[in-house]
Amino acid sequence: MASSSKALPVAVAIVVLLVMAAAAPGAEAVCGMSNEQFMSCQPAAAKTTDPPAPPTKACCDALGGADLGCLCGYKSSPWMNLYNIDPERAMELPAKCGLATPPNC
Repeated sequence: MASSSKALPVAVAIVVLLVMAAAAPGAEAVCGMSNEQFMSCQPAAAKTTDPPAPPTKACCDALGGADLGCLCGYKSSPWMNLYNIDPERAMELPAKCGLATPPNC
């Protein structure tokens, strides 16, 4: 039973990744961001880059059109690790792009 409860978050993460990968470039996939838009922000929130790269214009434009409150719901998601995303760095991106961070995020 314990192994199946550990496998569930991994299975959910794989499903999310497959859905995002299947989205056509420019199509909305998660919280108003396509996979391509999401990946434009990855270097600025990567765990393994120190210091992180500043967000690109493409990233800031994507965040400006995204549902930031929805994205906040993913900050504890297991798929953050699969994308090499540091949740703390990701939460700093809206401010770095001159956007208001949703309350309680």
